[in-house]
Formats: sequence, C-alpha cells, structure tokens
Amino acid sequence: MVVRMRSTRSHTGNRRSHHALAKPALSKDSKTGVVHLRHIASAETGMYKGRPVKSLQKKLERSLKRAQAKNQKKA
Repeated sequence: MVVRMRSTRSHTGNRRSHHALAKPALSKDSKTGVVHLRHIASAETGMYKGRPVKSLQKKLERSLKRAQAKNQKKA
C-alpha cells in the first residue's frame, strides 16, 4: 500500500487561487447601444448580431394575458 501524500495549506491555496470568478464579458450593440452578455441575444431589444431573433411583442402579449387572467381570478 502506498502512503498518501499530505496536502499542505500552501498547495491547497495555490490550487484554489484559480477558482476566482471572472467578471462577465459584456458587449455593446453597435446600432442601439444596449449592453448585453456576449453570444446572447439582448433582452431589451431582442436582437443578436444586428438581426431580430426574439419577438418582444409576443412576450408582452403573453405577459398581459397572464396578468389579466390573474386579475380575473382575484375578482
């Protein structure tokens, strides 16, 4: 049987020094100037790489419909 090596505090600290969290990479849309996460469509405009990919109109309609249904349940 092999005796297991001790893991010293300095060894543990050296390993954990690479666990620090980095700041998220942000991008600014060239047309609208909205700041968003890289490689992700903007939540405000629904655009990605200058093209619309999310229909914000559908999202607004859905949220209004849910709010109306919730108000009808209360009344």
